[in-house]
Amino acid sequence: MNRYDERRVLVTGAGSGIGQATVLRILAEGASVAAADISAAGLADTVAKAGPHADRVTAVLMDVGDEQSVIEGVAQAAAALGGLDAVVNAAGILRSSHTATTSAAEFEHVLRVNLVGTFLVIREAIAPLRGGDAPAVVSFSSTSAQFGHPYMAAYAASKGGIQSMTHALAAEFAGDGIRFTSVQPGSIASGMTTGETTSEANAGPGLPDDADYRLFAKMSPALSKGAFAGPDAVAAVVAMLASKDAYFVTGAEVRVDGGAHL
Repeated sequence: MNRYDERRVLVTGAGSGIGQATVLRILAEGASVAAADISAAGLADTVAKAGPHADRVTAVLMDVGDEQSVIEGVAQAAAALGGLDAVVNAAGILRSSHTATTSAAEFEHVLRVNLVGTFLVIREAIAPLRGGDAPAVVSFSSTSAQFGHPYMAAYAASKGGIQSMTHALAAEFAGDGIRFTSVQPGSIASGMTTGETTSEANAGPGLPDDADYRLFAKMSPALSKGAFAGPDAVAAVVAMLASKDAYFVTGAEVRVDGGAHL
């Protein structure tokens, strides 16, 4: 029996990068998945890559930064799957800039998608999760939430908020049996970090032309001689946290960065 047999999972940011890798990982373990993304092309790519498991994927167009889109998208996902047992909040954007020249609108946009978007998905998923089997929510923080990543103040603020919110939610919903955890990816090659993505909404990081790369010297992974890992490295951890195997893990974050922040 696969770990995810009869398990119903909503994954946001499912059209590329770690979100897509998570969909493919848990599909291979038997899950039925509502794959949500702002990009129709990205979702089509995910469904195509699902191959023989494509019949267990429901594509959901969703903009996590838009409240009505989230309300409708989560409802569509829960209806299509007949409920929810887990939610993976992988949707997000990475923007880099000199803080001194960053507008309030640019700063707020990152927080709107990453932090508010995660909150909106969780809020709408609470009702179906209460009726789920061993319900769990895995959200995406970042190593930037605890360590200095230059030119990424807005991104760091959004991810720090997700980490703190995860702790608060774990306490609030412990009585309902809903677990809340987060992952902190770092040194991962994905559309968000390379800019190679099917959705412009997830493009990044776009460092300033005059960025001082000496500031990144301590962010190189220790396990792979400086080479970034693929999205599957994070997807494997997410799959564990959203499964019944992690039944005694809540209010915690797991760093996945190859030792880049020892």
